[in-house]
Amino acid sequence: MSISTNSKDRIIPQKTWMNTETHFKKALSDPWYKAICTIQDEINHSTFKFFKQSNLRSVCLPITTGSVTSPMGLGSDSLPVKIELEGIDTYLSDSMQFHLEYALRVFNEGVHYIMPSFRGEKADSRHLCQFYHSEAEIQGNLHEVMKLVNNYVHQLSTDLLNNIPDTLESVSGDLTHIEKLIDRNGNYPTVTMEEAVGLLGNSSRYVKYHPEGFRTITHEGEQELIKMYDGIVWLTHHDYLSVPFYQGSDETGKYALNGDLLFGIGEVVGCGERHTTAQEVREALNFHNLDGRDYQWYLDMKELYPLNTAGFGMGIERFILWLVNHNEIRDCQLIPRFNGELINP
Repeated sequence: MSISTNSKDRIIPQKTWMNTETHFKKALSDPWYKAICTIQDEINHSTFKFFKQSNLRSVCLPITTGSVTSPMGLGSDSLPVKIELEGIDTYLSDSMQFHLEYALRVFNEGVHYIMPSFRGEKADSRHLCQFYHSEAEIQGNLHEVMKLVNNYVHQLSTDLLNNIPDTLESVSGDLTHIEKLIDRNGNYPTVTMEEAVGLLGNSSRYVKYHPEGFRTITHEGEQELIKMYDGIVWLTHHDYLSVPFYQGSDETGKYALNGDLLFGIGEVVGCGERHTTAQEVREALNFHNLDGRDYQWYLDMKELYPLNTAGFGMGIERFILWLVNHNEIRDCQLIPRFNGELINP
């Protein structure tokens, strides 16, 4: 059944997830979730088509790990989810980047997947406890992976607008933001952290100064940058202490070889160039005050098979938020999952 494209009939989410005991009954007949699931389906098909055309291999990976990619060291903004599995302490994967780095040494042309990721924080309007992650790893540097992301975002937007315009308009009320991004043809502006701080000034509303000696841009700062650059911008070369240990650094050691693509709600894609050698990883672990014994396998891999790689991760639900002109990410899951709650189905 076609969904009306009349913006006056725009479908509004009913926030049935606020009562998880009754949500599953109400969501079945809610046109909002029919539209969200349709969008998710098209994203999946477009993603696999894009990476197939880009000669990247899809891989199937476990969701458990002994090595979280965002350990609670300097600059970490994520809590890992620890579980006991048959008497063994383990973690649900917060990202499968490490697995992708390993798989890249099997398929040198590049690897990707779409799978769930788990975070230990409480859900809010911008964060989910479980979300879908589209991640890829390639041989190459920061510039090359940013180009891959640009092409991916462009292709996703083009495919979805071509294939399901009625569905998109029924929940967004307007398609001009998608059309505008497509018109850019994957050419998105770039601003470094140093440049961004200069543009935003020293206001604590926009820039957060951490006692450990690094800076981050607040959500309000991200929104201001998005406005300055007409809807989308890369924020690159963050202060090195603010990023996870596996990200490479420039020749000064002060800035990371990384980038966040900001649009919609803020950071939708994060990417970075990795350390090539085991020695570089050891130095980074020490710099971030982390115990290298927790990542011995990663060091061994770098010793056995040093490789210059870069990768990215895109939050699918955050991309959907931008597509549908919305600001509440908890509306973007058919079956919600909140930490500390047993939710059926």
